[in-house]
Formats: sequence, C-alpha cells, structure tokens
Amino acid sequence: MKQKKYLLFTVLVALSMLIASCGGEPPTQEPFILTAVAQTVIAKSAEQISTPFMTATPELTSTPLAFIPTLTALPVTITPTANVTGTSPCGKASLVSETIIDGTILKPGEKFIKTWEIKNASPCTWDTNYRIVFWDGNILGGAYYYNLPQPVAPGAVVPVSVVLTAPLEDGTYKSEWALQTPDKINFGVGEYSAPFYTEVVVTAEEKPKFGVTSVTYEMVREPPNGCPANVMYTAYATVETNGPLEFNYYWSQSDDHNVKGKVTKVDSATSIVLTNKWQLHIATTPGTRWMELNIGILVDETYQYTPYGKVYFTKTCGS
Repeated sequence: MKQKKYLLFTVLVALSMLIASCGGEPPTQEPFILTAVAQTVIAKSAEQISTPFMTATPELTSTPLAFIPTLTALPVTITPTANVTGTSPCGKASLVSETIIDGTILKPGEKFIKTWEIKNASPCTWDTNYRIVFWDGNILGGAYYYNLPQPVAPGAVVPVSVVLTAPLEDGTYKSEWALQTPDKINFGVGEYSAPFYTEVVVTAEEKPKFGVTSVTYEMVREPPNGCPANVMYTAYATVETNGPLEFNYYWSQSDDHNVKGKVTKVDSATSIVLTNKWQLHIATTPGTRWMELNIGILVDETYQYTPYGKVYFTKTCGS
C-alpha cells in the first residue's frame, strides 16, 4: 500500500509540474479524474511487475541435412574362379558363332572385342547371376568373370562380349572361357562341355604376312536320300584368314577335273564360304569320291597354291 501511495503522489506531482510549465492554471477538474489516470498507470505497472520474465526460444526448422554418398572404386584383387566339380541340369550350352577369327594378327597392346553367341541348351532360364568366367590360358587383360548381360530363356541365344588386350610381347596367345551357374558350377559348350576360347597372334612387324589359317568342309547331298535320276553333291568350304588378304582358288576333283574359282579379296581377318557342286547321274558307278580346295597366295606376282585337304562323299545308287 505504501508503494501505491508513493506512486500516486509521484504521478500527481508530475502532472502539476507539466501544467505549470505550460503557463496554464492548475486544473479545475475534479480530483477523481487525476486519480483514475494514476490508477490506470499503477495498474499497468502492476501488470508489468506481475508478468513473469519470458526467455525467447528460437524457431526450429525441420529441414534435414542431406548427405550425398561418394562412390569410390576400391582396388580389388581377384583370384581365378575355382573350377567346381559336378554338373547342373542348367549347365548346357552350345556355341552358335563368334567374332575375331582364331589366328588373327594383332599389334602389341591392341584392344579388341571378342563376342561369342551362346545358345541356352538347358531347360532353365539363365538370369544375370550366371557368369562367364576365365578358364585357362592368358586372360588378355580381361576380368576373371563377367555377369551375363541379360536373362536368357531356354533355347535363346545371348551375345557375350568381352574387351581384351593383346600382350606386349610377340607370340601366339590363347584365352579359354566358360560359363558358371549361381552355385559356382562351371560348364562349357557342346556335347563335351568344352571351354570356348579366342586365339590371337601378336607381332610388332609393320607388314606381317597374312594368310589362310583354317579351312573346314561340309558336304551336302540333294536330295538327302533316295535314288533319283540326278543327285547333287555340294562342298562348302569355310575359309578363315588372319588379316586382309587377296587370293585365288580352284577346286580339284577325284575325276581329274578342276573347277576354276576367282580372285577374292578380304579387308580384315574374316571367314568366308566357298562352294563347289558335282552332279552325278543314277547310271554313274557307285563309289567314294572327293573334292579339294586349293588356295593361291600372290608371291612375286605369281599365285602359289596350297591344297587344303579332301572332303569325301559316297554314291550308293546306280549300276
């Protein structure tokens, strides 16, 4: 109460001095007006005194911190995949075709892409957990394994490509590969599940001697059976070269007849098919006959011919 009276007295004195400083007369209004004003001031002061002190709290945001991981390739030392023994019903395949002719001549350090087209001969679908794995020989700068690039349904064919590098030293290099199931059972292609491979020749010579590396035959009889008036025997010769090459050829036959070919040119290591047909009449004496491909390489402006083995066939019909 003493504090309130003191505060009221102080307010009244301040108002009186304010009026006097303005040169006016003391107020003639009723004292209750000044008292009301003073009480209002006291009430405000009391309100400020009774209001507890509040500490400001900073506004919190809910924006999370963003962490962006950095993917760094770690050096990994991989040992060759162990050849797990055993068989799997899913481990059956056949080789359909391949690129990079065996015996292809490359320069030291030259990169190349080897592609095998492999058919899934099993009743299983191969998913991308199946692998192509290094088997034996020289790895030629590749990895020890690669996952299949896509699922392969039974009977479907998948192209499997690997980037390889020719060694720096001259020589002939063979690199063997196989397939592998998710449970680490390795398998190859064909009846004997053999590994598939690539074989290259590395030389630093500026002008290497390109040539024919392989000739394989297939004989086809038309019609395939029976004894019609005429039967056509066709020899198909698949010729592989190890680089760009120009050559001539002819076919020799067991009846001492030669069939002339033509000059042929290839721009790179490749595989081409040459054919020869021999028709026999039903009256022709039955027996075994042969055809042979002879290939000539140009040396000092003269073709030097090499015979590449005979392909035999037997006529069974006739007199």
